[in-house]
Parts: sequence; structure tokens; C-alpha cells
Amino acid sequence: MNTHGDGDDVTVTDVSAALEYWPSPPPWGWVADDLDHLPLEGPNGEPDFFKHVELIDGALVFMSPQKRFHQRMIRRLTEKLDDQAPEYLSAVDQMDVKLGHRTRPCPDVAVVDAKAAEDDDRTFYTPDEVHLVVEVVSPESEDRDRKTKPSRYAEAGIAHFWRVENNGGSPVVYVYELDPATRAYALTGIHHDRLTVPVPFPITIELGDLPE
Repeated sequence: MNTHGDGDDVTVTDVSAALEYWPSPPPWGWVADDLDHLPLEGPNGEPDFFKHVELIDGALVFMSPQKRFHQRMIRRLTEKLDDQAPEYLSAVDQMDVKLGHRTRPCPDVAVVDAKAAEDDDRTFYTPDEVHLVVEVVSPESEDRDRKTKPSRYAEAGIAHFWRVENNGGSPVVYVYELDPATRAYALTGIHHDRLTVPVPFPITIELGDLPE
């Protein structure tokens, strides 16, 4: 059964009904909670069809298979951040953040409240639980990682955002901090060899070691 209306009042309680409109979105649009109810198979029986999907402004976005650089950056950055985080914070990788009724991206790395990270039943975090999001840019996600997703993270009030670019096999990290007056990110540094920042907690990462 579906119920739908205008704006954020829209709710979808039966994803199978929404899939009847595939590949177009249902008339009422996709909502963030739908991601918890998508089937294992695609509309035509494709295995793991919905395994790597995020929701951006009501549209389902399917993520391409990771290249080795992308996968290595996620793993190493998660390890480095988790090692240096204070006890009340934890670094996690590839967990959704529910930014609103129609937006639920899956950042590559996030630093969240440790209490939230300890809950093994969680499928997403909320912006108030997230202190830093990191996106590792890949060719198919350039526009999302550089423009769309940072804008949505900022609008949701997440204080810190990093963008990692691949410069000939070496990572370059662009560090942003939220300006609460404008609800937009301001670039605070571009890091090539060593990343050292005081917020959201003191962090030092030798970037040259990450690709190894």
C-alpha cells in the first residue's frame, strides 16, 4: 500500500509497488526509508542489483565498482581516522547518512559518534551524529563528489568535509569547514604530502603512505 502527498509528507510503505514503475521513479518519488526495503534482486532478477545505491534528491544513484585506488583510500583513511579519534568518536566506511526525506548518500568515510557506531543494527546515521564526511572522487562520481553531495552535507549542518582526489596515484586532500552563517563549506587547506588539521580533532596523516 502506498501513501503519498506533497513535499516531505510523502511516505512509501510498499517498495514493490514503486518498482512497478521501473526504470522510471514512482510518481510520488523515492524516499530515504525505501533504501531499507529494496529487494536483493533487481526488477528482472539481477543479483545484488540494489547492493550499492544511494538516494540523491529523490533519485536512486547506482555506484560503479571501485577501482583499487578508491578502495585503498577508503580502508586506509578509515584506519587512520579511527586510530586518532577520541573515545567518543569512531570512523566508519560506506555507511549511509540520512540528510532528509529524499536524500540519503553513502559517503566513503565518516566520523560519527562512537555510541551510534556501536549499534550493529544501524543502516544509516543522522547529521547530528556525523562530524566529518570524506568522499574519494572517482571518474563516474566527479560531479556528485565535488558539487552535489558537499552542498547537501553543508545544508544538513555537517561541520567538516574532505574531498580526496587522485593525482597520478597520489592522494590530494581538500579540507572544508562549514560556515554556519552561510550554511556552505569554505576551503581551509589543500594537502599533498602531510595532512595536519586541528578539527574535528587533532589529525595527522602522512598521505604518501596511504597508497601503499
